[in-house]
Amino acid sequence: MTQNQQILDFVAKYQALMNPDKVVWIDGSKAQKNALTEEAIETGEVLKLNNKLLPGCLYHRTAINDVARVENRTFICSQDKTNAGPTNNWMDPQEAYAKLDAIAKDCMVGRTMYVIPFSMGKIGSPFAKYGIELTDSIYVVLNMIIMTRVSDKVLDKIGESGTFVRGIHSKVKLEEANRYICQFPEDNTIYSLNSGYGGNVLLGKKCFALRIASYQGWKEGWMAEHMLILGIQKPDGDTKYVAAAFPSACGKTNLAMLIPPDCYTSKGYKVFTVGDDIAWIRKGRGGKLYAVNPENGFFGVAPGTNIKSNPNALISTQKNTIFTNVLYNPKTNTVWWEGLDKNPPAEAIDWKGNPWTPNTVDANGVKVKGAHPNSRFTAPAKNCPCISPEFESRTGVPLTAIIFGGRRAKAAPLVYESFNWKHGVFVGAIMASETTAAAAGAVGVVRHDPMAMLPFCGYHMGDYFQHWLNIGAKVKKNAPRIFNVNWFRTDANGNFIWPGYGDNMRVLDWILKRCENAVDAKETAIGYVPNSADIELDGLDFSTKDLETILDVDKTTWTAESEDIEKFFEKFGDRLPAELKNQLTALKRRVKKISN
Repeated sequence: MTQNQQILDFVAKYQALMNPDKVVWIDGSKAQKNALTEEAIETGEVLKLNNKLLPGCLYHRTAINDVARVENRTFICSQDKTNAGPTNNWMDPQEAYAKLDAIAKDCMVGRTMYVIPFSMGKIGSPFAKYGIELTDSIYVVLNMIIMTRVSDKVLDKIGESGTFVRGIHSKVKLEEANRYICQFPEDNTIYSLNSGYGGNVLLGKKCFALRIASYQGWKEGWMAEHMLILGIQKPDGDTKYVAAAFPSACGKTNLAMLIPPDCYTSKGYKVFTVGDDIAWIRKGRGGKLYAVNPENGFFGVAPGTNIKSNPNALISTQKNTIFTNVLYNPKTNTVWWEGLDKNPPAEAIDWKGNPWTPNTVDANGVKVKGAHPNSRFTAPAKNCPCISPEFESRTGVPLTAIIFGGRRAKAAPLVYESFNWKHGVFVGAIMASETTAAAAGAVGVVRHDPMAMLPFCGYHMGDYFQHWLNIGAKVKKNAPRIFNVNWFRTDANGNFIWPGYGDNMRVLDWILKRCENAVDAKETAIGYVPNSADIELDGLDFSTKDLETILDVDKTTWTAESEDIEKFFEKFGDRLPAELKNQLTALKRRVKKISN
């Protein structure tokens, strides 16, 4: 496959350590993929689903103790502990390599080692970065073929550049106590053991595309962000692109594949998906910021995905998709999950492999879910009906706006605009959101998640904030405008007030109008908030009065929020940029002036 000695030495090193029965190099060919799929079906690693209803689709279950990203077992292994920062778990690189090598010794005896050459970004593009993942899981191979650009051509590209990200993965024994996901940013290395869940083992995804790439971007002058990218085409054919950061399972995929309401589609508006999860951003033509999606597929949350919430995502799953930890219906050889529809199968097999009916309850009388709350689908991006014509662009799309958002029941209004880039960095840095099932741990706890990068920043987050400020200085005249959105404001009964989903187009429309200076806004203590008359409500059973309740900026709430931000900022010590301290001081001053 290759004569590159660096690659051969890398493979040989871990072949000697893990001692597989054989080594198979993945070339990205359809024939090899088909053969591996048949092998995985024969061993039971995956199930082949109904080929008439779900052509080319597969079903897989992970271990019951292995269903989400494990942040407490995820480490940044930098030479200097302070460079990992206070938001990351740290381990000394020498200690980590020794610990991981000991766990990995002979772990592939009786197994096959697969060598996966892959590209993040279009092969040969200025944005592209290359990696090789070693794994003993065909499930991982098949997912990587969907999520990245797997090809033997990558080996040639690595030969030209001489650099690549080294990914080492093994299921080992799927032991929680010995589960580690370690990133070595200074070595371009990822080492993942004892997990089979996608976010921990598809090493091109969060591990490479965010943790390693954020460090690379810091050193090389670009950005790797936890952001969707979408294009909004106006009736005159002009398309504007926005990037948006949300914590996992907070609606990124829904927004990325949004279908506008009739009042927009009837006029000719269209929305195109460039990416649903990750954006790599560089300064490009005309001094603007350009973004690409380095992935080649969607690793989406299944529960709640349906024909109303996200028809484009649902359609994307209808062929050549891998479903993980959803409910399996043996009668029809199909899958189901909570929120798909109101017609669950009468008898099925739940995500744990147990018999299930809609009335199944646990020992406490609580209904048992058929699908895990973080069950997933891995679907090729080309399946998406609204995939952007610029999806394969070598140079990316120019960003008009950057949006931050999270789940906040009371604090943040529906939408507000930052005063400028520096204030926008502050807005991103103070993001907080209620936790979801995408990460192991308690659900519904409010935590700070700057730029939605808390679990993914591969270096000190204080330096990360400064990097944002530095990027803004480089594109000062053409910087995207920065906004914050919150689809999740609730009423006294805990019900969401804003309808969300496709109607979020109404907020995006206002954002683009602000970028064009086409509408005014009301200056508040936290930023520019829409005049209620400027949010299009045509065709929506939603009054201007309803809208005003989710555009308010409450003095008591934001006084408490300011104090919480100050406590959060304290953890960054002297590496918190002075500009963010100044922004907090200014926020406090403005909040004090809010009239009761």
